[in-house]
Amino acid sequence: MLRKIPEKFLQIFILTATILMIVARFLLNEKGRVNPDSIRYMRQANIFPVIDNTTAPLGYPLMIKFFTFFNFDEFWSSKIVAILSYLFIIYFSYKKKFYFRESILLGALFSFVSVFSYTMSEPFILPFVFLFLYYGAEIIDGKIKHWKAIFLLAVLLILMYNIRYSSLFIMMGCAGFGIIFYKKKYARYFLISGVLGVLFMLGYQQFFIKYFNESYYDVFLQIGLHPTSKLLKELFFGLCTTFNPFIHIANPAGGFINYGIYGIGLLNILLIIYLLLKNKLSDKENLFLIFGLSGIFGSFFIQYFYSVNPIDYRLLAPFSFPIWLLYFKKLHSNFGNFPYGIATLSLLVGFTFTMLSRGNYLENRKQMKNFLVKEKLIDQPLKFYMKDELLDLSSMQLAELISTINPVIYVTFKPKDSLQKSTLTNYKIRSKIKLDENKYQ
Repeated sequence: MLRKIPEKFLQIFILTATILMIVARFLLNEKGRVNPDSIRYMRQANIFPVIDNTTAPLGYPLMIKFFTFFNFDEFWSSKIVAILSYLFIIYFSYKKKFYFRESILLGALFSFVSVFSYTMSEPFILPFVFLFLYYGAEIIDGKIKHWKAIFLLAVLLILMYNIRYSSLFIMMGCAGFGIIFYKKKYARYFLISGVLGVLFMLGYQQFFIKYFNESYYDVFLQIGLHPTSKLLKELFFGLCTTFNPFIHIANPAGGFINYGIYGIGLLNILLIIYLLLKNKLSDKENLFLIFGLSGIFGSFFIQYFYSVNPIDYRLLAPFSFPIWLLYFKKLHSNFGNFPYGIATLSLLVGFTFTMLSRGNYLENRKQMKNFLVKEKLIDQPLKFYMKDELLDLSSMQLAELISTINPVIYVTFKPKDSLQKSTLTNYKIRSKIKLDENKYQ
């Protein structure tokens, strides 16, 4: 059936449906698709040029800040950044005739719909990942040479590091690509650019992170944080959800459904491996693969001494991105329009999941804003008291919702802070307002 439909019509349908799903994904989420890290990003954007933490680079908060000059608040600015990031990838791939089909298919995957609807730095880094892949391919083809090639790659590496620290793995992958293909004329461009990127990272650590937070490494660097058995298990589950084209979220409570989720992801990984091994990859395709694998392995090994969240689809988005592009290219060359069926089914699954777990963000925003106005807390720095960030999910969700209205909010775990008028608690809020929330937490 898909073979009879002109590909252009399929692309227009998928593109339109994807944009609508991205918007629906955060509007039908009770707190607008934000998490504890989002609080920090929006707060940093609001209070800049004051630097209150170095947990993440300034690139993403500064882009949010830019759009606030057009009378958008930090929350809506973050959504504009995410949607424009997606549209840039589509536009650039179309203009350059570079993985256009694959970009449309990738964007329609429920996992990437979730990424582009998030107030997080992952959607913002993806256009730079795409630019790196494009210019890397141009350099391999010999269209860009000498200092210009080094300059382009080095600048992109530096820009990505200013968005996400995990771009260090991309720098290492870039240098590694140059080493592996050392006999090629272009190899030195990748090697030198990777080294320049690492040198920038070292300077950044010294003159930004240590300057604003001397205890950063004491807090985040701890040798032997987790046993290998635990990390390997998390890696397996993370890869299976990341490369599941339909469902990227497993049930935290476990259960039979998780076997299906992990099983589909594992089968898809095996299919990816088969298609990539079936025919010899070109140098450009090897760049995509090394880019992705360096990020995945880097994300795994960093957990031995750096405190990060368990590997999941969001953290791996910049690194799974080139592998998905390669995969869809191979799928289309072998099975025609079949990948459009995968994209359509993924959107349908995403729509079903979004509707089943829906909450009304706009209504909740209205209720919370009225509460803050009534309490005269709308424009002043706030604290939110909770006992435990991981166990007190309900309280954290309230703090996240508040941050979309007043981003200058700090989470506190000190009971004495709850006595202050500017410190909110779960009870103080829920005793006065009722929110429209997801019934299936």
